[in-house]
Amino acid sequence: MAAISSRVAVSLSHAHKSTAGRPLGSKPIAPLRTRANRTVVRAHSSGPEDDEPLDARAFRRALSKSKNYNRRVSGDEDVLDQMAEAGISAVNKGGLIATMKENGFKYQRGEIDISLAESYGFCWGVERAVQMAYEARKQYPEDNMHITNEIIHNPTVNKKLKEMEVAFIEPVEDKEGSPKDFSNVEEGDVVILPAFGASVQEMQLLDERGVQIVDTTCPWVSKVWNAVDAHKRKEFTSVIHGKYAHEETIATASFADKYIVIKNLTELEYVRNYIMNGGDKEEFLVKFSKAVSEGFDPDEDLQRVGLANQTTMLKGETEEMGKALQQTMMEKFGVEAVDDHFMFLDTICDATQERQDAMYKIVEENPDIVLVVGGWNSSNTSHLQEIAEHKGLTSYWVDQPSRIEAGNKITWLTSWGEMKTTENWLPEGKLRIAVTSGASTPDKVVEDVLDRVFATKEGECV
Repeated sequence: MAAISSRVAVSLSHAHKSTAGRPLGSKPIAPLRTRANRTVVRAHSSGPEDDEPLDARAFRRALSKSKNYNRRVSGDEDVLDQMAEAGISAVNKGGLIATMKENGFKYQRGEIDISLAESYGFCWGVERAVQMAYEARKQYPEDNMHITNEIIHNPTVNKKLKEMEVAFIEPVEDKEGSPKDFSNVEEGDVVILPAFGASVQEMQLLDERGVQIVDTTCPWVSKVWNAVDAHKRKEFTSVIHGKYAHEETIATASFADKYIVIKNLTELEYVRNYIMNGGDKEEFLVKFSKAVSEGFDPDEDLQRVGLANQTTMLKGETEEMGKALQQTMMEKFGVEAVDDHFMFLDTICDATQERQDAMYKIVEENPDIVLVVGGWNSSNTSHLQEIAEHKGLTSYWVDQPSRIEAGNKITWLTSWGEMKTTENWLPEGKLRIAVTSGASTPDKVVEDVLDRVFATKEGECV
């Protein structure tokens, strides 16, 4: 069975490089090795006690005290100015978005009335991550610098990092589940961990490699890791509301013991029915083959469960899952025993919640068109598009201004990932357009999208 833990395996060329000056502890960390299709990290020792699983929380704490580890923002004003000049700061001072915020989130030009969602765009965690990456390049101008994934899900921002000669650590093969190739990462290099975080196996490898780690992981993601650690310590199975192939969920699963990743309420109902009535174990394991821990046994591992979530999922859906799982355990084990079989620590990200709440509010205005701006691989942005679709509105999700083409044509994505191209998407006459953007989208990108909207309406888009 292909578990998430096997998908975070890495290429180990040069894994036995010298580790002089290692920051951690008295024992060198062993490179990753695979046993029984499971990625395992051990400390070197001759004793049998080292067959015990890694304490991920203890490792993280030790790593955080290392002189080769940093997760602080310096607040360098020159860096903030550099980000603003590049158009990737949260606020584009003097731009259209800033003007709209000063005028009740409204703007009118010609036949177009624009309404901006009251909560939108760059969140604190995303801006912090980008700022840390820029500060790292300034602090280490001549060093080889890598990043384990896209720092955030925004093509404009990631393109800027590549222009700054930050090398993206790519999978060995261009397919889901392929391990990453760390062979070019050498002792003394600088490695950035993105806002989504990194798996504990990747962190161990980087520590073993003796690199300088710049950890931009969003504190809300770390909060989810703490939740699954609490599940593990109480011997509960983690039910992770998320997408099994998403970077954040892969990282979260690496801190869990037993886990299952559930994408939506339909999958939850299948699991809930199995808890209550049992079922075909083989069918269950096939259905969730990529979304459970190695050795997962639904007959045993669904008796005590704790809920956590990928921070970018729909808030209301996570809450419904929590209520459904709690009710299931009450029905099966009795109200008085529910705390022995279900636990829920609130890990819903404030920024995600605020943007979703603002989207629910703006779609109630029944605009003619909704524009959602954000990376096409952004989970939080997909849910903003989903809200508009569920309302039955005409909604276009674009990741960059160039998706609005000459001749009144737009290429866009549905919430379920289908790419479409629509001709004559802007009708004649007056239009009311609602606009929002994902948590990884700078204001400047939204403004550039709106510039092309106005140019299209005015017959000037080229």
